[in-house]
Amino acid sequence: MIETEETVGSSVGSGLKITCSKDDLVQALGVVSRAVSTRTSVQILSGILLEPHESGLRVAATDMELSLRATLPAQLEGDGSIVLPGKTLADIARLLPADDVSIEHKPAESVVHVTSGTASYTLHTYNPEDFPRLPELDAVTTFAVDREPLLETIGRVARAASRDESRPVLTGILVQFTSGTLVMAATDSYRLAVKQTTLEGTVPELEAIVPARALQELARIATSGDEVEVGVHENQVIFATSGVWLTTRRIDGQFPNYKQLLPEAFEYELTVPRLELLDVVRRASVMIQRSTPLQIRFAEGELTVIARTHEVGESKESMPIGFTGDTLEIGFNADFLRDGLESLEGDDVRVKLISPLRPVVIQGEGDDFTYLVMPIRLPG
Repeated sequence: MIETEETVGSSVGSGLKITCSKDDLVQALGVVSRAVSTRTSVQILSGILLEPHESGLRVAATDMELSLRATLPAQLEGDGSIVLPGKTLADIARLLPADDVSIEHKPAESVVHVTSGTASYTLHTYNPEDFPRLPELDAVTTFAVDREPLLETIGRVARAASRDESRPVLTGILVQFTSGTLVMAATDSYRLAVKQTTLEGTVPELEAIVPARALQELARIATSGDEVEVGVHENQVIFATSGVWLTTRRIDGQFPNYKQLLPEAFEYELTVPRLELLDVVRRASVMIQRSTPLQIRFAEGELTVIARTHEVGESKESMPIGFTGDTLEIGFNADFLRDGLESLEGDDVRVKLISPLRPVVIQGEGDDFTYLVMPIRLPG
């Protein structure tokens, strides 16, 4: 279970004085400030909440989709909560001249005094009553997941998630926990990444569509420890790691049946040196402009990567492969193909083909990770 806490923003109090280490404050603010909203006209969402907690000073931020909370050691006098301009507070903390920081709030003045060594600042406060109520963590039952395989799985699939907010389901990653197994899948309708990971121990059965941004944020903050705590409460998914709590909304909707998207049979299957192919694709991608496709030609014993744009020019590079059969030319989004090759591990990539207009599947040495990319129709 995650430790009990009071509902955030529950009281203004009679004033609060905080004394803490500059380094601890900078570290905590650096974590939670990534949830500060920078694109909203709602002023309170640009703030960071500071409030007393049984284990020290709790700091929190949210943009209503993602919230981050962290606790740091501090001497506290008084009670109540403070909400300060988030970006300004984080910038100030990094530049303070001394090792210790004093933050004092006097509600009657509606300001906070920040002092450190020879430096002093006066910051106007936001009304803590306006700060969104974050999920109460004591209501959530969690289970432990090994950190490294969880983060590896996120890293392999997250790039395939969509950034188009008009289709919210595709901005998420399908997360499925079953006994001893974690499966994650992401697609933007042009490509699909699926990773199956074996987990040590037992985990409860759970399925949720989690915003890709939240899982990528988790990968950034879960830098230590052996495990990550995971829990679901109503429409929220909660992760706890190294004293930091990340909460994100669960995306409603039906995730595409990714198993139906994967072809059952292929006309050609060949093995190609992964890093060599990746280097060729990277070099050719320099020539790509806007939506111009990258052309891959499979011919007897040879693979040729061609980039041709009217504005820039043309590049062509070949490498030997074990291909036999009629020449096959397929167009790809260069970024999508590169992402897939970078997401794979191992020396070789298995390329599975059907025809110039059918999906192409690439895999590494095992079957635990699959990357599908849709072709682009070539001109002419």
